Amino acid sequence: MKPAPFSYEQISQAQQVSASLLRSDASVKIIAGGQSLGPMLNLRLAQPTHLIDITRLAALKTVQSSSGSVTLGACVTHANIEDGCVPGRLGEILSEIARAIAYRAVRNRGTLGGSLAHADPSADWITTLTALDAELSVRRADGQRWMKIAGAMSGPFDIGLGPGEWIDAVRIPEFASGSAWGYTKIARKTGEFAHAMVAFLHRPAQSSLRVVFGATESAPIVIDHSDSILAGADLESLKALAHQRLLQAGLNDPIDNRVRLAVMERAIRKAQSGRRA
Repeated sequence: MKPAPFSYEQISQAQQVSASLLRSDASVKIIAGGQSLGPMLNLRLAQPTHLIDITRLAALKTVQSSSGSVTLGACVTHANIEDGCVPGRLGEILSEIARAIAYRAVRNRGTLGGSLAHADPSADWITTLTALDAELSVRRADGQRWMKIAGAMSGPFDIGLGPGEWIDAVRIPEFASGSAWGYTKIARKTGEFAHAMVAFLHRPAQSSLRVVFGATESAPIVIDHSDSILAGADLESLKALAHQRLLQAGLNDPIDNRVRLAVMERAIRKAQSGRRA
């Protein structure tokens, strides 16, 4: 199939984006890499009458380190991240995540902000950046607000943006010394969306751990807990808690949940052994 007819506009100033999104005479979508929106247009799952291209906005392609965090512009690509645009241990973690997204041709075009705005429950960045406690910079006509990714999704493909709002950056806390990270996903074939995924972050300095289940067909499931639950070498207490949370979220298939718990244990083992993401 081919897309329904639409008009196209290249945006040259960030202030124009919200104004264009609020047009009353058109159904407007933002396009950057187009790796999610393009197929939806072709299948007519999305039928905007006007597309605004934000890839000419240089500020959306920057990476800035400041005290305690790194901020990435929304148009930083998966390939940029894979190739090491973020420094330090956080950069190593993000690079490993990016490297496992689809194929290099997709990563060359797909953008961090676009993936988060699309909010597919099976996408890597939603799950991993929730675990890493990242925030979104949300622009609107009258200014800006910061929004935690954790808790932002009300359901599939809904990241909690209001009329005229769009994502222009992502702020990620620096990876604290002594923390442990593990991420595992299972897909039927390389390049496909995952059947199950879990991100795990242990911060001994705060005596806390976070487990995030992705690929849930809805919002990620977040478990925050004291790290004392890791005291049992077999992790049975944590697995029991996780299973309870899966059931509470309406995920009742016993085989799928067994796979999810196995993926969680694998992510935790990676973190405990000090292996990369």
